[in-house]
Amino acid sequence: MKVYLDNAATTCLDKEVLDTMLPYMTNDYGNPSSIHAFGRKTRSAIENARKTVARLLNVTPAEIFFTSGGTEADNMAINQSIHTLGIKHAITSKIEHHAVEHTLQVLEREGKIKLSWVNIDSKGNVDLNHLEELLKNNDRSFVSLMHANNEIGTLLPVKKVGELCEKYNAIFHSDTVQTMGHYKMDLPAMKVHFVTCAAHKFHGPKGVGFLYVNHNVKIQPMIHGGAQERNMRGGTENLYGIIGLAKALEICYREMDEHIAHIKGLKNYMIQELQKAIPGTDFNGETDDHSLYTVLNCRFPHHPDAEMLLFNLDINGIAASGGSACSSGSNQGSHVLRNLGIDMTQPSVRFSFCKYTTKEEIDYTVGKLKEMFAVKTAVAG
Repeated sequence: MKVYLDNAATTCLDKEVLDTMLPYMTNDYGNPSSIHAFGRKTRSAIENARKTVARLLNVTPAEIFFTSGGTEADNMAINQSIHTLGIKHAITSKIEHHAVEHTLQVLEREGKIKLSWVNIDSKGNVDLNHLEELLKNNDRSFVSLMHANNEIGTLLPVKKVGELCEKYNAIFHSDTVQTMGHYKMDLPAMKVHFVTCAAHKFHGPKGVGFLYVNHNVKIQPMIHGGAQERNMRGGTENLYGIIGLAKALEICYREMDEHIAHIKGLKNYMIQELQKAIPGTDFNGETDDHSLYTVLNCRFPHHPDAEMLLFNLDINGIAASGGSACSSGSNQGSHVLRNLGIDMTQPSVRFSFCKYTTKEEIDYTVGKLKEMFAVKTAVAG
């Protein structure tokens, strides 16, 4: 049996999305910057996609800029805010995605900003009192805190953070790569200046995303060389990727209530079954309504072959993750779990679900894990 439980890394392409994209790969392939009929048709398709995204997020089309994905969008928001707005102080946490954390650290090393780290608890919740203290005691700040942690799933009270940032005239950027398409978002109500998206996290194509830029913020372009994206991002647009992104997001909103109920049910079922099958199993991050319903980060008991757990799951046809997919190949372990003070000698595995995940797949996975721990416990004894 093949089981894919690594949907936080990437999701499969929805068939309806593929069908929507195909005409723009074969027949309607004109360069959107060309003035002839082929170009005008694809330009219209891109702008219709932009309108779809904007409508779903309750913003204007002029506030949506298509990018190559979440990492570029994060870099664009951070670098160009610091560069254009003259901000000298930034606030983030030590469990952010590296697209945020590393970008801010580079700016700090270059002497462009002072970087402050907001306190977090052992579940990854941001200390809002400490955040307010940092905002109050520093010059105008750039705040970057992700909507849901990509490894442990803990959710940020994004509206409360937005209100604090508004109170202290701070610029608020939230990496929403893991939550876009999984929650209905009213961006003006969230009081956020920037959010980011990667289509492949919600059954869209890889290599495309967007950056939302609140109309009250004006930043300079990061990529030069053309007038695309209203002079904000040079380079020929990823035509069929943009079409696919908009269709994927549209499908998410259309089917969201059904998928939330289905996926939440599977997550809760897996929690119960794992605790019965492997005594001593615990979970990193929040697991209730303060948690992203598509992610479950499991911390298993000590066993003699901890480093082989993901490999053994893979041998049994089960795809899961030890952390962020963007950090694969690293031997340093999860910076998120390390900064939460989690016992790194215990094996932790992130399982992440989607609308196609089944109860049978959960049963198979729990069964294989039970076998692995039974064998290893016997060996250890």
